[in-house]
Amino acid sequence: MDVAELDPELVQRLDAAALQGMTLAVWADVQPAKIAVYDPDGTAHSFARTNANANRMVRLLRDRGLGEGDSVALVCSNRVEFVEVLAAALRSGIRLTPVNWHLSADEIAYILQDCEAKAVIADARVAAVPQAVAQCPDLELKLAVGGPIDGFEPYAAAVAAFDGSDIADPVLGNTMMYTSGTTGRPKGVLRPVPVVTPHATYLMRGYDPGASVQMCAGPAYHAAPLAFDVRAAMGGGAALVFIDRWDSEQVLRTIAERKVTHFHLVPIMFQRLLALPDAVKARYRVDHVRFIIHGAAPCPPEVKHAMIDWFGPVLTEYYAGSEGGAGFLIDSVEWLKKPGSVGRRPALLQVRILDDAGQDLPSGQPGGIYQQLPPGAGFSYFKDEAKTQAARVGDFFTMGDVGYFDEDDYLFLTGRNAETIISGGVNIYPQEIDNELLKHPAVADSATVGAPHDEWGEQVQAVILLNPGYEPNGALADEILAFARANLPAFKTPRSLDFVADMPRSEAGKIQRNKVRALYWEGRARQI
Repeated sequence: MDVAELDPELVQRLDAAALQGMTLAVWADVQPAKIAVYDPDGTAHSFARTNANANRMVRLLRDRGLGEGDSVALVCSNRVEFVEVLAAALRSGIRLTPVNWHLSADEIAYILQDCEAKAVIADARVAAVPQAVAQCPDLELKLAVGGPIDGFEPYAAAVAAFDGSDIADPVLGNTMMYTSGTTGRPKGVLRPVPVVTPHATYLMRGYDPGASVQMCAGPAYHAAPLAFDVRAAMGGGAALVFIDRWDSEQVLRTIAERKVTHFHLVPIMFQRLLALPDAVKARYRVDHVRFIIHGAAPCPPEVKHAMIDWFGPVLTEYYAGSEGGAGFLIDSVEWLKKPGSVGRRPALLQVRILDDAGQDLPSGQPGGIYQQLPPGAGFSYFKDEAKTQAARVGDFFTMGDVGYFDEDDYLFLTGRNAETIISGGVNIYPQEIDNELLKHPAVADSATVGAPHDEWGEQVQAVILLNPGYEPNGALADEILAFARANLPAFKTPRSLDFVADMPRSEAGKIQRNKVRALYWEGRARQI
C-alpha cells in the first residue's frame, strides 16, 4: 500500500480508535492475516490472533474484578504476550506498569507494591519473580508466560477460556513507567491523560501498512522501545520483530532478512554495529531502512556520521523523558548542519534555560533545562508530591539536564545536575550502589559516579574511602567489587574502583558527588 494513497477514511477510523485504545483492532480488521509480531524464535503471530488475545485478556481481567483505574504489572521479556497485555490495558482503562525484569527480587517487589498492582503477568525466565511476588500478598491475579511459575495460572489457558471478539465498550487505558529519582528509589511517572498519537505521525515516519517492518532490539519495558518500537508498530500497522538478546551480526542479519524498515537504537548499539568487520557489514543490505530513531544517551558525532554514511540520512534523534514536555527531534539533514544538537526549540510548548535562582539565561549560556507542562496534561511522581514539586518552577519542570540554546534556537546538552548515571542508555541511580558497598566491612564511605566510557557513554565507577585498619590495594578492590557483584544486578555493578584518602563534602557534611565525578571528566568537551 502506497502511504501517499492511504485511504483518508481509514486514517479517520484509526484516529478515532486510538482514543479508545483500539488501534490494533482496526489493523486486525484491515489486515487480519498479516504478521503482527515475530517472537525471538521466529514464531509468527497475525494481527487477528494478537488482537483476539488482547480482547480475551480484557474479559479475563473483568471476570476477576479488575477494570478501569486498576493497576496491572507486566514482568515480561520481548515476546508476543507483551503486546497482547499492552493492547488489553489500552482498551480496558487499566494502568499498566512494565517492570524491568533484570532487577532483583526486592526491587521488583517494591515496584509491584508501589504501583499498587492487583495483577501481575510474569515471564517464567525471570528467576526473581517467585521471591518478589511472595512479598506482595495482595495480588489478585498471577499469570505465567513462557512456562510454569509456582502459584501462577498459565497465561495461555487462562486467556483461551474467553471470547476473542472485539469488546463493545473499550475504555482508554494508560501506562505508568518507573524512573530513578533523587531518593534512590524508582518513582512512577503518572500522566493522568494518556498519550494518543495521531496517525499523521506514522505517515510522516514513512509507515506503509502491511509492508513496514519494525524491529525492537531493546527491552520493551523501557520507555523508548515501548513507544518507538512496540506502540509504533501497533499504531502504524507494521510487523514487529522482537530481538531477545543483542548480537551485532544477528541484528544486522535480521534487518536484512526481515527487510526491517523502522527501529529504535541507543548509541552503544550503533557502536557495536559499526565495530563489525567490513566484510560482515557488506553481506547484508540495509538500503530498505526508512527510519531510525535514537536517543536515551548522547551519541558521539563521529558515530552518528558513520551511521549516516552507512544507512543514509534516515536517522532522527530525540530528547525527551517519561515525564513528557515539549520534546525535541532532529533529523539527519538538520543534524548535519548542527552536529551535536538534539533539535530546535519546539513551537507548541515553551522551553527555558534557567540559572540556580530561576532566572532565564541568554543564548549560549548553559543552565537547567525546564520544559512547559502541557495545559491540563502534566505529570506527577506517583505518591511523591515533594519530588514532583522539587522538579518544578511554575508551570515548567526539569529532568535535571543542563544545556543551552544557540543563536538559531538549537538545543545542545552539556551535562546533568541530577546524579543519575546513564550507561548504554540505561538510568542507574548511584545511591543504590553506595548503599550496598557500605555494607562491606572495609568501606567507610562510597561515592559512585559515572565515569566516561567510549562505548557505553558512562560506566559505573566506585570511589571508596576505607575504614581505619584497611590498606588500599588491588586484592581489596577485587574483593569489594566481588561483593558488589553478589548483591547488585549486573548493570548496576561498578566496573572499576578507586580508593581515596578523603571525600569532598559540603558544609553540611554531604559528599559533593559532582566534584568526585568531575575528576574523571577533566579535559573532555562533553560532560554527559
